[in-house]
Amino acid sequence: MIFKRKIYEKLLEWKKCEGSEALMIEGARRVGKSTIVKEFAQNEYESFLLIDFARTSEDVKSYFVKFNNDLNTLFMMLQNVYGVELKERKSLIIFDEVQRYPTAREMIKYLVADGRYDYIETGSLISIKENVKDIVIPSEERSIRMYPMDFEEFCIALENKPLVSYIRDCFSKTIPLERALHDKAMQLFREYMLVGGMPQAVSAYIDSHKDFGAVDSIKRNILSLYREDIMKINAKYRSRVIALYDMIPALLSKHEKRVVFSNIVDGTFSEQYAETFFWLTDSMIVNECRKTDNPGIAPALNASETYIKCYMCDTGLLLSHAFNENELLENEVYKQILQDKLSLNEGMLYENLIAQMLTANGHKLFFYTRYSEEKHRNDIEIDFLISNNSKLKYKSFPIEVKSGKRYTTKSLTKFKEAYGKRMGGAYIIHPKNLSIKDDIICIPPYMTMCL
Repeated sequence: MIFKRKIYEKLLEWKKCEGSEALMIEGARRVGKSTIVKEFAQNEYESFLLIDFARTSEDVKSYFVKFNNDLNTLFMMLQNVYGVELKERKSLIIFDEVQRYPTAREMIKYLVADGRYDYIETGSLISIKENVKDIVIPSEERSIRMYPMDFEEFCIALENKPLVSYIRDCFSKTIPLERALHDKAMQLFREYMLVGGMPQAVSAYIDSHKDFGAVDSIKRNILSLYREDIMKINAKYRSRVIALYDMIPALLSKHEKRVVFSNIVDGTFSEQYAETFFWLTDSMIVNECRKTDNPGIAPALNASETYIKCYMCDTGLLLSHAFNENELLENEVYKQILQDKLSLNEGMLYENLIAQMLTANGHKLFFYTRYSEEKHRNDIEIDFLISNNSKLKYKSFPIEVKSGKRYTTKSLTKFKEAYGKRMGGAYIIHPKNLSIKDDIICIPPYMTMCL
């Protein structure tokens, strides 16, 4: 099943460069990179040639060594092997799973300079040391990231595009949705929380007429692929990656949710986990959220190296990662969440999904806490801090996530008192309809896509 993906517009924009640079699409396994590129190639070019380096023969790989100084022969050999006629300035060559053969990626510099065809590369684990240690990264490469289907894409896949437009309109006007449509949007949000945005899982959900068992099977297969990828990495830090990967649900179920390194393996400390976090974030299996020490300036300038939250890239995967098959069935987890009755881990899922939606919108994730010596506890806890990314007129937007309908706004109020001059606005994300409380905009979780 082919779904409408927003990244298609970015591909069209790239095509306007007319071969002056190649495009690299990075993303976690199974987010739909190969599918969207093939659809784009079929729609926008007269012919295309796709080389899947996860499956192609050693003979084909050898062409990139034998004929690296003879592009005429290289193109002739590839056309004969794949049975495709390449047409100058009208054909696309795709290097799929290019991380499996870095030699081909290094050739991009010369292929782009040759100018006959356009080139798109796709891959996961693109910047992992093992995949780049022996090559020079081509400067003729534009890189974009692809994430699981976002909430808007999920709604469109389930034939609810008019509702998405209505949500955006209400957000822009700062007005609540009509009650029945709010309820419908919340139902879709809960479905998205359970299914996630992996295209295979969404396809199974639609094809099976909303059978969560079929969806769960797909998600567990994807989780197994991620574990297999981890088992292939450098043995020096493999055990730490596995340990952290396995602990993600437990970490997110805690109040603070941040990683305490000594709790992963006794006697360890943050410096030992630098490669671990690099691997998990670069694989895009997780969305990393770092503490900022001074919200008055751009968060990236003072992000902590030791205070980190680790969210799963896809909340549907997190759910299957957190519960085994029997727990999901025996505890009726899917049913309880759909009926808005599960409280045990709902906060974990809510916050993870907000992190996922913010990341899909291009935000880097930061959080903020302030410790009160007088109270011997944190008196400000901001779940997410996003910004307008301006260097001259920087504004921050603190966000608190509330999975329950009863809550206080003390943290946001104190944050406003301390950093109000640098704030562009404040948000609470809650299960209720849109409202405004003490200059704080309280929005339902499905409106996160509008931030």
